[in-house]
Amino acid sequence: MEEVERVSRLIGDIYDASLDPELWPTVFEKAGRYVRASTASVVSQDTVSKTAQLYVTWGTEPRYVKLYLEKYAKLNPVLPTILLFGIGETRWVPDFLPREEFCRTRFAKEWLAPQGFVDGLLTIVDKSATSCAVFSAFRHLSDGFVDDEMRRRFELITPHIRRALLIGKVIDLHKVQAAQLADSLDTLAAGMFLVDATSRITYANASGQELLREARVLRAPGGQLGAIDPVANQTLRDTFARSAQGDAAVGRRGIAVPLRGREDARYVANVLPLTSGARRNASTVYAATAVVFVHRATLDMPSPPEVVAREFQLTPAELRVLFSIIEVGNALEVAEVLGISEATVRTHLHHLYGKTGTARQTELVKLVAGYSNALTPGRRTLTTASAISITTPTLSRCRCLSSTDPQPATALSTDADQAVHAACRAAARRAASMPLVIVRITRRAVFLGT
Repeated sequence: MEEVERVSRLIGDIYDASLDPELWPTVFEKAGRYVRASTASVVSQDTVSKTAQLYVTWGTEPRYVKLYLEKYAKLNPVLPTILLFGIGETRWVPDFLPREEFCRTRFAKEWLAPQGFVDGLLTIVDKSATSCAVFSAFRHLSDGFVDDEMRRRFELITPHIRRALLIGKVIDLHKVQAAQLADSLDTLAAGMFLVDATSRITYANASGQELLREARVLRAPGGQLGAIDPVANQTLRDTFARSAQGDAAVGRRGIAVPLRGREDARYVANVLPLTSGARRNASTVYAATAVVFVHRATLDMPSPPEVVAREFQLTPAELRVLFSIIEVGNALEVAEVLGISEATVRTHLHHLYGKTGTARQTELVKLVAGYSNALTPGRRTLTTASAISITTPTLSRCRCLSSTDPQPATALSTDADQAVHAACRAAARRAASMPLVIVRITRRAVFLGT
């Protein structure tokens, strides 16, 4: 019973922090101690430049945080391999590379070892084409390696941390008083609905009311909030009912629920229970058991490392060497950073040349640069450009059409062209029938939107 109450209080604190980001440091200390870790953090990492931004941390000295952000984020051997795993999957060091090899990396020797950290768990809580946010918890040598109990506890709280972070992102991380929830978020760009356990709407902000008037993804028959998509509708109704039973009862339900509706409308819903913690005030004031945030879905694009790995069928080790060559330099330097021999690096390079059709390291760098620029907006000044539209998820039917020439593109003369075409094909496999617009700019490409 004590364990149940402790978990219930912790989950309540996590959800309170979604409305008040100032609570996160204290919440992460509680979360870290609960999973029996020595440090816990959420860091957002750029998947191309490997630069990092710290969202919250506990248990790491400020000087080591500074060192990570300024230097060691670029040397972290977990990247880019972690991008090949799904959101919410629990992973530990051996999932990325052999432990002995990991311990020989500069990252482990120069950043982890001086702090006494030896093992940890990681999971992606949010991911886009250009960045990923990772929740991690590491242990000191005195605590021992990751065990089944640590993994169980980590996996228990991970979905709740993810939900809270996503909702905090939607409301732009401003502090919101629970009792004034409706007033605070009435002008929010995302739709917001307060509902009871039976799905009855007790309040909707201006954006939410507009979504109901449009009736493309949401509806409200008899005043009850529902989704056009029957699967999403059942998920939302189940989540609302569970919310009345407390935070822990919701579990993984109601996190990033995809809403598909008429005219190919695509939105995402996140549900936050209101029956515990400081949020109970909102539950009382508005006679609600949950608040729902609904916003337009972003295009589900893979990151450059994912595209490259899948397009050329690279192994995790080859992917690490490829991006280390780009970030660090020659084979000798890469060997030192990754904790492997120079001969091993050269073997991986030989495989990379064969798989990508290149012959030199400069050609590998140029190839990846084409993918990175194709997936990263704003990298070049606009010049004369032709629009390319991808409208089908079927690889064999994927067409690149110029705005001035309606015929399918046949000549892919530059590396940038080839990178754009490959990115288009990868996007088409992921984006279903959602239109995707790309602008090709001389020898570079930039996604402008949908």
